[in-house]
Amino acid sequence: MKNEPQAGMANAGNGAPGNIGVASGGAQAAVAREYHAFLDDVETLVSSASSMTTDELARAKAKLVDYVSTARASARRVSGAVVERARHGAKVTDHYVREQPWQAVGITAVAGLLIGFLLGRRGS
Repeated sequence: MKNEPQAGMANAGNGAPGNIGVASGGAQAAVAREYHAFLDDVETLVSSASSMTTDELARAKAKLVDYVSTARASARRVSGAVVERARHGAKVTDHYVREQPWQAVGITAVAGLLIGFLLGRRGS
């Protein structure tokens, strides 16, 4: 497997609220690329397994174990970055609500009215 996911993770923990979606998209793209490369390698291994010798099968098994380990590590990195961004978002929201309580109440009321209006129209 290539080191592509690490390049995609470079911006994942930058902490800038405006970049959360961009970083998440980069991480998702890196995981998707790694997943597709993993599937391609597994398909190649399965299709050529019947013509392999015992030594070749042992090497292929070791390579597959390495790929699975790399995929697990990548998933842990991505999930850690997502958790960290969620915590950061919660802290920013908490700070905003404490600094601007009436504005937060107004935004919540408008959002509630909008959701109620949309759900009411859907039911009719």
